[in-house]
Amino acid sequence: MPKHVAVLMGGWAAERPVSLKTGAGCAAALESVGYRVTEVDVTPNIVTDLQALRPDVAFNALHGPFGEDGCMQGILEMLRIPYTHSGVLASALAMRKDRAKVVASAAGVLIAKGLTASRFEIAKKHPMPPPYVAKPVANGSSFGVFIVKAGRSHPPQELTDPDWPLGDEMLVEEFVPGRELTCAVIGESNGSRALGVIEIIANAGAFYDYESKYAPGGSTHVLPAKIKPNVYQMVQQQSVMAHEALGCRGVSRSDFRYDDENDKLIWMEVNTQPGMTETSLVPELAAHAGLTFGELVQWMVEDASLDR
Repeated sequence: MPKHVAVLMGGWAAERPVSLKTGAGCAAALESVGYRVTEVDVTPNIVTDLQALRPDVAFNALHGPFGEDGCMQGILEMLRIPYTHSGVLASALAMRKDRAKVVASAAGVLIAKGLTASRFEIAKKHPMPPPYVAKPVANGSSFGVFIVKAGRSHPPQELTDPDWPLGDEMLVEEFVPGRELTCAVIGESNGSRALGVIEIIANAGAFYDYESKYAPGGSTHVLPAKIKPNVYQMVQQQSVMAHEALGCRGVSRSDFRYDDENDKLIWMEVNTQPGMTETSLVPELAAHAGLTFGELVQWMVEDASLDR
């Protein structure tokens, strides 16, 4: 009898639409390789829903807070349902960009200078001389990211919005100009391997924002990235270092900026549950390495476990 896989998707974070696309794509691929699949649009009743379903494996296709930050992982541990991607600690740590940087840096990963401050403090005065980037410490898909350019007199006043939905703490980092690079890592925290390196060129402008990430034609992906061989290898090495330092499992994806004029590479963050939509980067990287989408999600299901 085929394994019963519950694909957890949706939820209530800002990234819900992306999660629904990821979940639908993964569910279809899993069915195509022979699994029995149930799509689960996650609500606060998820514990009761999973107890009724009793799946063999949970494929976690959630993005953002609650689904990607250790909370859902903790629920699955309590219910003793094996699950994909990283465990409780790695998920919580990676979601907190500022704390992930501390751990990654201690392992030798190259990071940008930065600080953590409340959005209200940032709105009052520049936390560092422009140019800099301000972004929520615990969100993804480029929600709430501001690039403050050199010469700008005032910090972003949108941060004072009473309806701001992305938390009060912000990570502020020096802006590193140049090229956007990304690399996926597959495997356990002490036995992982890097896939290829993609350069991402946002077609609407210089910033790889939400629209560039998920809209068809929003960006151009160059694979393999046309960068110097030593830089290509360094991106792969740094991706594995970050994956292992944070204790990631399954599949992760690290994002970088590379200033080719000054030969400066900076790691920005690791995504413990990267998008798996038709425009997403990890399926493209896997295909370049010889893995079909079906083979990739099958590997992830067979890799699922507890105590990750």
